[in-house]
Amino acid sequence: MKALITGGAGYIGSTVASACLDAGIQVVILDDLSTGRADFGEGRSLYCGDIADGELVDRIVTEHPDIDVVIHCAARIVVPESVADPLGYYDANVAKTIALLQRLLLHGIDRVVFSSSASVYLGESGTGVDEDAPLAPGSPYATTKWMVERILEDTASAGRMRAISLRYFNPIGADPRLRTGLQNPKPSHALGRIMSAHETGTAFTLTGVDWPTRDGSGLRDYIHVWDLARAHVAAVQRFDEVATAEQPYRVLNLGTGEGVTVRELIAAFEKVTGEPLAVVEAGRRPGDQAGAYAIVDRAQRTLDWRSERSIEDGVRDALAWAEKLRTLPS
Repeated sequence: MKALITGGAGYIGSTVASACLDAGIQVVILDDLSTGRADFGEGRSLYCGDIADGELVDRIVTEHPDIDVVIHCAARIVVPESVADPLGYYDANVAKTIALLQRLLLHGIDRVVFSSSASVYLGESGTGVDEDAPLAPGSPYATTKWMVERILEDTASAGRMRAISLRYFNPIGADPRLRTGLQNPKPSHALGRIMSAHETGTAFTLTGVDWPTRDGSGLRDYIHVWDLARAHVAAVQRFDEVATAEQPYRVLNLGTGEGVTVRELIAAFEKVTGEPLAVVEAGRRPGDQAGAYAIVDRAQRTLDWRSERSIEDGVRDALAWAEKLRTLPS
């Protein structure tokens, strides 16, 4: 079996590629390297270019006529950037996906696993959401994910393809073998800011302490990126069982199924490092929400998959990768 992975030199895509290779699935990577790392594609049939470049897609398929499925991870993903540049995000994430899908269908490639996002959910309650929960994308980035899902669903309903959308919240950690990890040395997510505060000896600012969660801090579903990658592999391996002629489009949540508050994330970090973290509390930021976690019963049942790595594992691997990243050429 062979998979084309768009965005396969990025954080998620490269980890998915490693998991595929470990499972005996050959990979071909298409990445424009705007944020990905070329060394993440070494030895993995890396093609550098735009997913909307029809001639490049033609060449890839000609040179790899045995591609069975496409794992679509390529996307711009920074929420504040999407607010400042919505047209750029709609172009990169939606318009270019349409161009890619049209070219793939010309070559008879009609099986797609889409790396989507749980940011499409309302996410206000601090509780669990299943695949039927209300959708309310809160940013242009989240809206692009929802739009691509609709494009896949409508195209599948027209009998043109079959697709599986995997919705997940907050990946953390790195490939446990440290082959790949976050390309960004200064990630802006909560764990990244905690790591930065620890490294610089400054206090971590905990924004929002009066949410309707078990300890007042915001709650997120921090899934280890390797568990996330394993789920993509399971979706490829079970594709024909999941996306059938009767149900050609399926949505599956991925996550731990319970969620972690920011205070609990801080406690996990302190447990792994063995050192206390200075914390200052502040009010809610505009646009913040209590958060939510993924109810993952459908993925467990359909893919025979469940998350296996703990929040401490995620912290430990993130720290190990950050240390290795310092030794890699920029």
